[in-house]
Amino acid sequence: MGRQPQAILFDMDGTILDWQTGMEESWLASCAELCDGSYEPSSMHAAIRVRRDWFWSDAERARRGRLGLDNAAREIVHLAFADRGLSEVHLAHRIADDYRARRAAHIVPYAGAIETLRTLRARGIRLALLTNGDAEHQRGNVERHGLAAHFECIVIEGEFGIGKPDERVFHHALRAVSCAPEAAWMVGDSLEADIAPALVLGMHAVWVDVEGGGLPEGAPVRPHRIVQAIRELL
Repeated sequence: MGRQPQAILFDMDGTILDWQTGMEESWLASCAELCDGSYEPSSMHAAIRVRRDWFWSDAERARRGRLGLDNAAREIVHLAFADRGLSEVHLAHRIADDYRARRAAHIVPYAGAIETLRTLRARGIRLALLTNGDAEHQRGNVERHGLAAHFECIVIEGEFGIGKPDERVFHHALRAVSCAPEAAWMVGDSLEADIAPALVLGMHAVWVDVEGGGLPEGAPVRPHRIVQAIRELL
């Protein structure tokens, strides 16, 4: 790890929990399972991908969506139906709800993630968890995977009232673990929400590049370190 930090602030989704594996398969399975003959499952899946990308590309829609993921999924499928000239709202909502249930079952910690948290705590490093999203689902993920046992502070956007990249989230967590920014690390997969504010505050920023593609060309945010998995911190 090099010089050991006094505290590490972790993002959750895409950093500790794998929320991407099985996403497309879940969408396609839901489209196929509930198909009533009015559409072809793979083409509906393609339409959903287009609307999903559109929905999450806007900052305000994304903020609204992550605070109500079930409603966001319903809206995305409804719009995809409309794009295909279909008006069966009830069916669109059933597909979205089925998908959300499938996704919940697929979300699991990355290999070695829990062991990494356990080892860091054993080394005397204070840990905090900062995650955007609605209170019900994110708190559910924390409890489902036993994450609370590893963190002295957990900040969930839907509970706290604000989310990353707002610097108040980071200040709150740093106070909770009694650590100055320069003695703390921030570890997360979002350059905008995790890395950029950490750099502004003077923290050591570690970007989790799960896909291993490296920084986007011309990226204005430059982390101190890049890893593909948090187990590399050890």
